[in-house]
Amino acid sequence: MKWPNHGGQPEKIKQLLNINMERKLLDFSANLNPLGPPSWLKATLDDNYEKITRYPDPSYSNSILTIANHEGVEQDNVLLTNGGAEAIFLVAKYFENKKTMIVHPTFSEYERACKHYHIDVEDIFYEQENDFNLQITLISEKLKEKDVLFLCRPNNPTGTVVAEEDLQLLLEEGKKTETFIVVDEAFVDFLLPPTTNLSTWLASYPNLILLRSLTKLYTIPGLRIGYILARPSIINVLKNEQIPWSVNSLVDAVVPKLLEDRAFIEDTRAWLYEQSKSVYEMLAELDFYTTPSQVNFYLLRDKKHPNRTEELFYFLLEHGILTRHTHNFKGLKGEFLRIAIRSKEENEQLLDVLRKWRNGL
Repeated sequence: MKWPNHGGQPEKIKQLLNINMERKLLDFSANLNPLGPPSWLKATLDDNYEKITRYPDPSYSNSILTIANHEGVEQDNVLLTNGGAEAIFLVAKYFENKKTMIVHPTFSEYERACKHYHIDVEDIFYEQENDFNLQITLISEKLKEKDVLFLCRPNNPTGTVVAEEDLQLLLEEGKKTETFIVVDEAFVDFLLPPTTNLSTWLASYPNLILLRSLTKLYTIPGLRIGYILARPSIINVLKNEQIPWSVNSLVDAVVPKLLEDRAFIEDTRAWLYEQSKSVYEMLAELDFYTTPSQVNFYLLRDKKHPNRTEELFYFLLEHGILTRHTHNFKGLKGEFLRIAIRSKEENEQLLDVLRKWRNGL
């Protein structure tokens, strides 16, 4: 079967598996914040509705200034993008016809963007048997052969976070070998403090490029909001490659308010801390393996029956719960399910079905 390349597509799954389209499914396949969008967002979009009759400010000066202040960088370190996807493709364009490493399992769009721009890709893998830790020595040795390394931190689909000391080691080695390190931080806002903001590293590491997204935290994938943080010379090149007006005027209007809503971020982190702690404790009691995730999703596998993951996927689906398959994550071979942390009630429904699975085997 041709599985969807991304989560959050319950209608597509229903079509593929001939499930009644009217049937409701609890969607644990999308790693979006169940608290969002913020309550004020609809009114703000309504208030700015008339802006669709005019072209956006091509410099997005208000949004850029807000992002720069939020990140503690200069405005010429920032490029606003049409979601994280445009950010990934613009950065790949910067390294057209060069050589890269991508650490798997990870988000598939890095490889897709690299292939689009004829970048030679070498696959490196996290150590699955060691809770998906980074093979830091191997990667360090190979940096001299590459122009760029793509890292997802926190990583999708594992939810794990490369240690700061390992990342610094790679950046220091990259400075010697003239290798760039691209770090996709689409889920960084879910991390609990204390967390270092890597934007503070840009001054010390000119070979660091950061990719950010507001899609996941605020549950607004339809609005497409992302940005790139890098040294000004890189931002200037990327800006010249960017399609004019790639970001619409409604997005430009809401970015400042999103970044100013600190209460929403704190509420999200409080929810995640409480729910993830409870969920992981129960899954451990039921003898399921989960990755040591620090964000709002994790990989799961039945420790007692590790070869029955696809059967578990269908069992959950029969009980109204959609999870994310891992057939198209390199290195996972469909042997895990990616599952989101959702509301207390939804998490309890998931756990109830997993108890049925456990008791029925």
